[in-house]
Amino acid sequence: MENHSIVIPTKDKLFNLDPLLRRTPGNILTWIILTVGLIITIIRFTQGIGSVTNLDDNQPWGLWIGFDLLCGVCLAAGGYFTTVACYVMGMKHFHSAVRPAVTTAFLGYAFVVVALLYDLGHPLRLPYMFFFPGTTSVLFEVGLCVATYVTVLFIEFSVAPMEWLAQKFPWLIKWRKLVIRCTILLTIFGVTLSTLHQSSLGSLYLIAPEKLHPLWYSPFMPMFFFVSSMAAGASMVIFEGMFAHKGVHQYMDATHLREADGVVLSFSRAASFILFAYFMLKLIDMLVQANLPYLFTGYGVWWLVEMLFFVLMPALLYAKGARDGNVSLCRFASANAIIGIVLNRFNVSMIAFNYNLPPVERYFPSIWEICISIFVVTMIVTAYRFIVYNMPVLYEHPDFKDAH
Repeated sequence: MENHSIVIPTKDKLFNLDPLLRRTPGNILTWIILTVGLIITIIRFTQGIGSVTNLDDNQPWGLWIGFDLLCGVCLAAGGYFTTVACYVMGMKHFHSAVRPAVTTAFLGYAFVVVALLYDLGHPLRLPYMFFFPGTTSVLFEVGLCVATYVTVLFIEFSVAPMEWLAQKFPWLIKWRKLVIRCTILLTIFGVTLSTLHQSSLGSLYLIAPEKLHPLWYSPFMPMFFFVSSMAAGASMVIFEGMFAHKGVHQYMDATHLREADGVVLSFSRAASFILFAYFMLKLIDMLVQANLPYLFTGYGVWWLVEMLFFVLMPALLYAKGARDGNVSLCRFASANAIIGIVLNRFNVSMIAFNYNLPPVERYFPSIWEICISIFVVTMIVTAYRFIVYNMPVLYEHPDFKDAH
């Protein structure tokens, strides 16, 4: 911090809203998206889910499940991945990456719950699972784990807002100390919950062997979803850090800047091994299930595109970048891997789902479904910007040097 002029935005005031309210092209676009999204939200909750979606009996789960839920949960895996590396495996040089990763994970999971409200026909019935538990349902297990993990993430994340508000509300200091003492326990509990629901999301599609194309259907889908979530977690930490360094560089302290490249290279090595393992598992599964003939069909070509260009290629790019110390190449690989994760979830939930239906009966999301997904992502980005502009996420608060 001595050699880097860091901005502490709330040093003399409680809120720092100027960056959000400034009339820049990015802010104007954000306001437009949020306004349009709010209008569509009103239509959805007053006119019903059928007024804004192309869902039907053949495709009851569409873009809001495939993107907002499956991708949202998977890409928020950076929280458990980073905390386990730092607190369980003792890799303290990842300390500066923990709080940004937990913040992103908390926002990701919180807005997954928000997005689910759009997809539920009766959103007010969301709490019913706590009062009428379906203990034999995988969906109940997913809901319970996600709800519990959101609570865990909120507790882990709460340290930042408590440090932000401690000067005005001193009684928060003792609560912050309590959370800090529980870090290891929260981390272990969090990774256990993540293991359960990341894999269970794959289990949801085990009940549809006739609907999902054989190249994507497998009895090992729970394992595939969990392994790919680890790669997604590492990739999101790198990807998010890339944009943070460009957009909010002035809010980073010297420690964060000094450790940034090391985090990128270390996570790239991990992601490379995970993606190679995932590639081999998928290849072995395809051969064991005798799905080789499907590779000579249109869906087979698409499966090869996913595996070669969005699994194997980022694995190789990660390996080369980590070996050569090429941070830029690792960051490019992270974007490549994230696109691959999203593509895989789209293939499972939409593209390869109901593959045997005639094209005219296949599902394609409506423009309103796409707008709502963009709206949810924009809310996440806006919330993240507010947190970074106000709370000690990318720097150590001067009054709490033991925080990270």
